[in-house]
Amino acid sequence: MTTSTPLLFADLTGVAVFAASGASAAVAKRLDLFGVVFVGVVAALGGGIFRDLVIDEVPPLAFADWRYALAAAVTAAAVFRLHPQLARLRTTVLVLDAAGLGLFTVTGTLKALDAHVPAVGACMIGMITAIGGGLGRDLLTGEIPVVLRREIYAVAALAGSIMVALLSTYGHATAAPLTAAAVFVVALRLISLRRRWSAPVPGMRPPRTGTRGPQG
Repeated sequence: MTTSTPLLFADLTGVAVFAASGASAAVAKRLDLFGVVFVGVVAALGGGIFRDLVIDEVPPLAFADWRYALAAAVTAAAVFRLHPQLARLRTTVLVLDAAGLGLFTVTGTLKALDAHVPAVGACMIGMITAIGGGLGRDLLTGEIPVVLRREIYAVAALAGSIMVALLSTYGHATAAPLTAAAVFVVALRLISLRRRWSAPVPGMRPPRTGTRGPQG
């Protein structure tokens, strides 16, 4: 990632938001303090670690920059401590996850583009960066990963990645347009949840009840 302060701030904000999402899901499963912090850290850092390994930035920032792990751990611990005051945890998890999805879509795509990855590859990296933390969170809390369900999740991240790539290509990758791209991802995710939009699934044919008799 570039060392610019706005991008670093956005990345750390995404880490904190996904940590809160993971910790909230772990609290809902009644895990202990270590479990809550562990799930929060995995949710916060998993996508970024994948991103950095793919673009050959080693060690990944999650290991090289102490601020990433600290932001994730402190946020997760705070959620554990304050969870009695957090009403309707499921709604909290969904909103935080959507916010993390938008932030990581933007920062993941930008970092791939900065590493001179072609636009198509950068969009894929941005999408996987965004969904990786949620995938780890769901697996650790015993849920079917949201990316494998019918919900609009990875599609929202991919759409946001394409927006970021287009903005970068045409020289508009400044704070306001990139913020708009992140907001677009968040809005698409939340609206799709509210309106129950989903990706198509294969139709199930009813079993045939008739059988052919023996041939005489």
